[in-house]
Amino acid sequence: MTKLQKILDSGIVAVIRGAQPEKTMAVANALLEGGVTTLEITMETPKVLTLIEQIASEYGDKLVVGAGTVLDPETARAAILAGAQFIFSPTVNPETIRMTKRYGIVSIPGALTPTEILTAYEHGADVIKVFPANVFGPGYLKDIRAPLPHIPLMPTGGVDLSNAAAYIQAGAVALGVGSSLVSFRGEIDDAFLSNLTKTARQFVQTVKEARS
Repeated sequence: MTKLQKILDSGIVAVIRGAQPEKTMAVANALLEGGVTTLEITMETPKVLTLIEQIASEYGDKLVVGAGTVLDPETARAAILAGAQFIFSPTVNPETIRMTKRYGIVSIPGALTPTEILTAYEHGADVIKVFPANVFGPGYLKDIRAPLPHIPLMPTGGVDLSNAAAYIQAGAVALGVGSSLVSFRGEIDDAFLSNLTKTARQFVQTVKEARS
């Protein structure tokens, strides 16, 4: 199974932003226990390349780990060499897409308007991250898919348990989920990790039910 298919099958990409490096492995394990098998670690995270390398090495095929908030091809290449299996960007940068695909890695740039979405896809993106999705909501995704049904869309930004099913039913191939799943505010203790696993299971179940 390809990395792209694994991402799509899982249905949830956990966006890890502002992580505490020493706690990230425990967070990754808690997410995996909850059934979330795709992790995005944003590039402003301290020691991010080391974290990507550690997770890729530790979990192998159990987790798909990628880099987020990648703004340029140089950063994409550094993340890929560290072991990133996909590249998330908040914007459409053709050179970043080209660099990512040069290494055979999954490219998921961010776009919002129909023109941006089509431009990203025409430059070789595998999936388009509709960002920030909460600006217009699930109805917008459905409207975009009417003229562009062949383009895989992944809403990110403001996705939570209250709207996850609606996004899937509107045609999302997967969901990028940030602070409503993983938040590093407060202490990362056993109670936090247990609750994280529980929330991950809820997201996975919500996607499964919405798809059926």
